[in-house]
Amino acid sequence: MKKKKTSNTASLLIIALPGILYLLINNYIPLFGLFIAFKDYKFSKGIWKSDWCGLKNFRLLFISDDAFVITRNTLLYNLAFIVVGTAAAVLAAIALYELGTSLFTKIFQSGLLLPHLISWIVASYLFYALFNSSNGFFNNTILPLFGIEPFDWYTAKGCWPILLVLIYLWKHTGYTAIVYLASISGIDREIYESAALDGATRVQQIRHITIPLLKPTILTMVLMNVGRIFYSDFGLFYQIPMDSGQLYGVTQTIDTYVYRALMVNGNFTVSAAAGFYQSICGFILIVTVNYIVKRISPDNALF
Repeated sequence: MKKKKTSNTASLLIIALPGILYLLINNYIPLFGLFIAFKDYKFSKGIWKSDWCGLKNFRLLFISDDAFVITRNTLLYNLAFIVVGTAAAVLAAIALYELGTSLFTKIFQSGLLLPHLISWIVASYLFYALFNSSNGFFNNTILPLFGIEPFDWYTAKGCWPILLVLIYLWKHTGYTAIVYLASISGIDREIYESAALDGATRVQQIRHITIPLLKPTILTMVLMNVGRIFYSDFGLFYQIPMDSGQLYGVTQTIDTYVYRALMVNGNFTVSAAAGFYQSICGFILIVTVNYIVKRISPDNALF
């Protein structure tokens, strides 16, 4: 019996080996790079032989305006994505469920999911075709209908916070709605039938049955998103604005800042400090939010 258990365990470990190797290579080995945030890194000396510099790299990050801008943008955009994105996904899931299982529903569901399968690089050129100043669809077709003069979208800071939220919804609403749709499908139909017999309308059933029973799923999804509130979708903030320097004030996030500091400026130490700052803040935030949820609703906490 013991030999059989060992054989089964070995088989399961072999199956899990690719995932374990991926986590090891992609998530754990790079942790050694955090040392760079506390060192005066020199290529000639390498990571281990470079001199320690304490919190100098963090001071360089925070004495500039960059730290405030990237933190503000990352937090505010993610808060908007969590609130608006959750509401849109729940509404889409309820709409899909109410439509039933007809062919039209399947086509509509596929249409909602399709944007999630499109890469940000392809999406960036799709939106460039809409927004470019010379021959974009909006400048040449939509704006003249309302008597608005064409303008350069890729230098207009004011419109991009709204555009980025709308593009995020276009990209992710369909995929997230599938999660909520699966939860709604798991609700016992007898509950709805009893409510209908008592005279409840469809709107009342959604309000008093569907949404309350979706609460655990919504809380779990929100907690997972809050855990990554200091991380941004790199493709959304880098590819969609086409890396326009005039939009950095509203599109620069921690992730794009780290990338530009590393790949454009070659500043390994400050980029490492920004990444370390991002990780610590994210960890503190998810622990704090989970503690609050645990105090209010212990069954819905992650840990």
